[in-house]
Formats: sequence, structure tokens, C-alpha cells
Amino acid sequence: MSSTGSPAAEAAGERPGKIDAVPVRHPGRWVAVAVLVLLTAMLVNLLVTNKQIHWSFVRQAMIQSPVIHGLVVGTLLVTLVAMLIGVGLGVVLAVMRLSDNPVLKIAAFVFLWFFRAVPRFVLLTLMGALGYLWPNKLPLGAPFGHQLANLFGASGDLAFAHINANNLFSGVFCGMLGLGLSEAAYMSEIARAGILSVDPGQREAAAALGMSDGKAMWRIVLPQAMRVIVPPTGNETIAMVKDTSLLIAVPVGAELFFQLQAIGSRTFETFAVDVAAVIWYLIIGTVLMIIQSRIEKYFGRGFGGRAPSAKDQAARAKMLGLAGEGPR
Repeated sequence: MSSTGSPAAEAAGERPGKIDAVPVRHPGRWVAVAVLVLLTAMLVNLLVTNKQIHWSFVRQAMIQSPVIHGLVVGTLLVTLVAMLIGVGLGVVLAVMRLSDNPVLKIAAFVFLWFFRAVPRFVLLTLMGALGYLWPNKLPLGAPFGHQLANLFGASGDLAFAHINANNLFSGVFCGMLGLGLSEAAYMSEIARAGILSVDPGQREAAAALGMSDGKAMWRIVLPQAMRVIVPPTGNETIAMVKDTSLLIAVPVGAELFFQLQAIGSRTFETFAVDVAAVIWYLIIGTVLMIIQSRIEKYFGRGFGGRAPSAKDQAARAKMLGLAGEGPR
């Protein structure tokens, strides 16, 4: 009997015999691939051969000046400002919820309770009508200004400025503020989850080095929490781009979808302008997904990576000046 492949042969330095492995077959995968190819071919055939889709009109509608203006102002600018408000205020709310101060925790919870419960379309509609509460301009000053002035025998409302509320709570500014406040409620939970994902020992080590709580949060905790915060924040940014189409509730006319719908109403090419809107949103979403992927790679350095190769280890040893040293 041949000893090839036996433990004794291996111990003697002989190579084991060849193993004829039979690959596992996956017929279900090929069926799924065939179905996907068929569906893709059907979709391409629909888009290319169906004459009801007026592609020339779609291209013309996409590059109209009002559409480009709505894309820049109502979609991109509103998304940028709303996300800045949402991320900044969301981090503050997350820190408040994690605070030991019960007043801060309750205040943050009430904010989240309101803005997470109210749909964004309803919220924007309400904010667009807030000017109704101040028909004679919005006073900026001490609360209960009229009552305090009467109490001390003075006249007026103790306000240092008055703003036209109808102008304030209308247009692009109102849309930015409404979407930003709503986003802050969601970003607060994302930021809180990221902060909680960091080992508490990191904060304890920072305190042992003499760092204040604020400095430890900014320089130690948040940079590590970004690995957890970035992916859902990217999703929220893409969702915000789509939610700008709700600005009609304010109302805001300088918005991508509103301008395309206006073109469709005038020309009766409603399906073509819908296709144009879909293409614009696909372009924006693709760019944002690429940016999100790059940011994730940046903040994910050192987490879940592969083991360093021999070449990497040699380069690291050479960098440390240990390349010429043998094992001790």
C-alpha cells in the first residue's frame, strides 16, 4: 500500500498526493443571472424603441435656464445648508441626550419627539404659514415684551428689531430652516449611536491626560465615531436631495422638480419631464455615493483591514531602521 498522503509520509518530507476536488455547482445563480439579463434587455428595449419617450424633449427640458437655476438653488444649495444645520445641531442634541443634566436631556428629547413625529411636508406647510402669527412684524427682544413694558409703565414691546415674518417664513430660507431642523432630529440619533460606539476608555484616557470633556469629545471621540456616523449621514444627504421636491409646500418655485413640472404643464409632456427629473436625481445621487465611498475609506482606515503582507512588514521595518536586524 502506498504511503502517499499518510501522516508518516508527510513527516518524512514527501509531498501528499493530488486531491481531485469537484467544484460545487450553483445552478440557481445561473438562473438568477439569466433572469437579470432578460429584464435588463427588456428595459433597454423599452427605453430605446418606445417612441412615446421623447428623448429630444427630455434633453431640452434638462438644460433650460429655470431648471438649472432650480437645480442649483432649490436642490443643491438647500441640501447643503439643510445638512449643515442638521449635522451641526444633531451633534449638539446628541451630546445633550448623553449629558448627565436632566434639563438638557429632556429638552433634546422634546425636540426629537416633535420633529421626528411631524412629516416634512406638513412641517414645511406649517412653517410657510408662520407669518400668520405676527401680522405686525416679528419682534426680536425680551419675551413677554408688552407685558414687561406695561409692568414698568413703559410703552412698546422691549424689542431691539422687528422683522417681516411673512418674508422670513417664505421662500428658500424657510425651506432650508424647516428641512434642517427636521434633519437634526435624525442626525442626533446617528451621532449618538456613533458616540456610543467609541470605547468609554478613550474618554477616560483623555481625562487622564488632562483634557476637558469638550476637547476630548472634539479630538478623541468624534474622530473615531465618524466611522459609524458617515455611512448613514451619506444616506441622509441623498434623501435630503430627494426631499427638496417637498419645497412646494412652503412654497418655493426655484426648485428642480417644480420647474420641470411647470414645463410639463405648459407643453403637456408630463412623462418626458418626469424622466428628465429622474435623470437629474440619478446624476446627483451617483456623485454623492462616490463622495460617500471616499469619505468612508478615509475614516475607516485601520478598521477591518487585511493583515499586513510580508512586503508591508519589510517596508515598515525599514522605515523604523530595523531592516538589518535579525531575530533576537
